[in-house]
Amino acid sequence: MKRIIIFLLVCILAIAVGDAYAQRAKKNNGRKRPKTTKVVKSRKKTTAKKSTKKTAKRTARKPARRKSVAVRPRPIVNLEDSDPYIMCEDTCEHVHGIDLSHYQGEVFWETVGGNTKMAYVYLKATEGGDRIDSRYERNIELAHRYGLKVGSYHFFRPKTPLHLQLQNFTTQCLPGEQDLIPMIDVETTGNMPDGQFCDSLKTFLRMIERAYHQKPLVYTFRNFYNWHLVGQLDDYQLMIAMYQDEEPVLADGRDITMWQYTGKGRIIGVNGYVDKSRFMGDHSLREIRFRH
Repeated sequence: MKRIIIFLLVCILAIAVGDAYAQRAKKNNGRKRPKTTKVVKSRKKTTAKKSTKKTAKRTARKPARRKSVAVRPRPIVNLEDSDPYIMCEDTCEHVHGIDLSHYQGEVFWETVGGNTKMAYVYLKATEGGDRIDSRYERNIELAHRYGLKVGSYHFFRPKTPLHLQLQNFTTQCLPGEQDLIPMIDVETTGNMPDGQFCDSLKTFLRMIERAYHQKPLVYTFRNFYNWHLVGQLDDYQLMIAMYQDEEPVLADGRDITMWQYTGKGRIIGVNGYVDKSRFMGDHSLREIRFRH
């Protein structure tokens, strides 16, 4: 009997242990496995693969880029297009010069004077009956100091009393400071009829001639001359402004002494644009020298 009881106890204990083991196993089987580890591992592997691929691609592309740049042909550069300072005076044998006013601001005359391609300069002195160029006095002093041949010009205003214009110009344009004959800048009719305008201009030119004992140079544009001055200025030398490649020709076939070929010239020593001119044909600097 005692043995049977012991046997039953052992069986019950075995069944309890087995049941507890089964329940523990069941719980372990029912738990979800942590996805974090798998995801992280998966991402790391994927990232490593992608970065390896990108690195391989970049490594493969770099030599190709360098190769294409190295063999690319360089464009031919036109020196005249790349350097705005290369102009007419660099390609011909004519005598060149410039004209300046306060519009150019401060001029570095020591640099301009060192430019052997510029032989002369015309400086604006006055305009109308009372306007004086604010930089005229300083410009003419420094232009002389640095070796340029200097002339002065007056901007003509047809409706302004002629005696006031003469007084204004002669007060500034002193004969002792001039290397070149005076120049009269003619660009407007003042809305006068052509006959009245031409009479006023020719009267003023005669007044200038009496004051300086020589005929002045007349500056104007080609179209302005052809519209208003044909046949009126046969006794005067002309500087004609025309900003084109070909040399100017006037409607009446008049001889032209000087040609202002650009209003957008460049020269070292002057900030911004500057007017440039040259002598036409066989004309030379001695023809416009001031006779003292």
